[in-house]
Amino acid sequence: MNKAGPIIDSHVHYYPQEVREDPARWADSKNEAHWKELVVGTDKKHSIQGWASDEKLISDMDEAGIDKVILQGWYWEHQTTCHWQNESYATLLNKHPDRLIAFASVQPREGKKALDDLKVAVDKGAKGIGEVFPKVQGFKVDSPDWLVIVEWAISQELPITMHVTEPVGHSYAGRVDAPLSDYQWLAEKYPELKLILAHWGGLLPFYELNPYLKKVFKNVYYDTAANPLLYDNKIYRLAIEAIGPDKILFGSDYPLRVYPKKQKEPNLKDSVAEVKGLGLKDTEYASIMGGNVSRILGLE
Repeated sequence: MNKAGPIIDSHVHYYPQEVREDPARWADSKNEAHWKELVVGTDKKHSIQGWASDEKLISDMDEAGIDKVILQGWYWEHQTTCHWQNESYATLLNKHPDRLIAFASVQPREGKKALDDLKVAVDKGAKGIGEVFPKVQGFKVDSPDWLVIVEWAISQELPITMHVTEPVGHSYAGRVDAPLSDYQWLAEKYPELKLILAHWGGLLPFYELNPYLKKVFKNVYYDTAANPLLYDNKIYRLAIEAIGPDKILFGSDYPLRVYPKKQKEPNLKDSVAEVKGLGLKDTEYASIMGGNVSRILGLE
């Protein structure tokens, strides 16, 4: 363990061999068209999606000095795919119990079936829910089936990670806008919900400069997944000044090749090195790199 505390990557994905061998065919077999559009690429534009076995993941963690990672689920279009991923994560947790933490995938449109599957995933070790993305999964943020899941998560003290697309930015295959007001509504309705907004929350942290939203977002956290693809790393210092270091969670989005010009294969060391090179105070670094998520998950 790092002297300043554990280093935990809060945003990692994992795909079994059946996916890595032929992602396009696998996506077609599951009818997961959005995922395919995002990760497979075309003849004209190669995907920056990388692939890694669990052995490579653990090796890359060791190389980067990372103690644990959170395996985020995906915002699948079908509950059968969510169930498939949750089961694969449960198997991995049994294989690497000291290194991996899992969040469970869920498709709220499936109602009771989705909630029942979610309960099974938590019984098998999942410590949170997500990623969830209403716009892709085809439900509204005030959908009764979704709110039942939110209320159950609150009762179990489980955090929920939601995907957030930046409201303005570059165009890419599979880009879907995410209304930031939806996340504000959710935080207002459920102030006790531990809500993690991925990818810097589409820059929502800076809206916390508004005193009303600072109060509303009391239990809202922001992960840094895919930062090199989205923002200049000055965002760390600016975000610390806006919201403090205790609401920021280090995330890489591994095995995405977030430095595509220099990464032929995914790794974790480049993402850790980026934060190490920022000159943060020791307390800031420790909070962002693991202390905050440890507190959220009750690992302390």
